[in-house]
Amino acid sequence: MPPSDGWYLLGPFIAVALVGFLGAIFWRMGLQWTQAREDPLRELYAGLAIFGEAEDYGLLCPAAATDDPDIVEEIRTLLAAAGIRSTSAVRPDGRLLVLVFPEEVDEARRLVGGSPAL
Repeated sequence: MPPSDGWYLLGPFIAVALVGFLGAIFWRMGLQWTQAREDPLRELYAGLAIFGEAEDYGLLCPAAATDDPDIVEEIRTLLAAAGIRSTSAVRPDGRLLVLVFPEEVDEARRLVGGSPAL
């Protein structure tokens, strides 16, 4: 068969058509249920999927909670001056948390104990 008669295009065309067909089947079987509005499990999929619960912050523990972002920055500055690494996160209810590692959580809570954030 000479390559000029068009048969060389049949293989790639079949491959693309097969991938498209399989993609449509997998989309229909696997992704459609996540887009349903009446899905009772929809709320579980909100946010990052790596966290098992909404209040799970991985290796970090909350040391302080507040509603004011300025107070969070003051607490983080205080903790940084004491040599404690910290970060902040937003809870689902909108409150702000200051998070530290578990081995430093007691010391961090003692430092911010007089803070209006707690």
